[in-house]
Amino acid sequence: MIGNTTATAQWPAVVTLLNETRGMVIADRVYLARSLWARFRGLMGRARLDDQEGLLIDPCSAIHTLWMRFPIDVLYVGGDHVVRHIDHGLRPWRIGALRTGAAYVVELNAGVAERAGVRVGDRLGWRWPTT
Repeated sequence: MIGNTTATAQWPAVVTLLNETRGMVIADRVYLARSLWARFRGLMGRARLDDQEGLLIDPCSAIHTLWMRFPIDVLYVGGDHVVRHIDHGLRPWRIGALRTGAAYVVELNAGVAERAGVRVGDRLGWRWPTT
């Protein structure tokens, strides 16, 4: 589970995702999917994802892009918030590999991980919205 708590009620619905290693914002609006339904639904059925949006699925170590309409970048992140693996441009209607060591994943619009300079070994963080 992300953070120091597993209580869903203590987390906001949206966070800003940071690359603490490189001191950069990866995405301003990352939605949290922590319930069984939200994790199952993921990005299915969405027409698009803006470059400043993402979805953090917790817990998760494998994903699929069934019923999706656009490619995504997937960050597989360990419980220590270190990126373990990155799938760049995973196309719709694919089943991703099981990534051992991943505690959660972050799904981003295709190309965002590269443009933001995210690399395996980077440590992620987040901040709560200011409003």
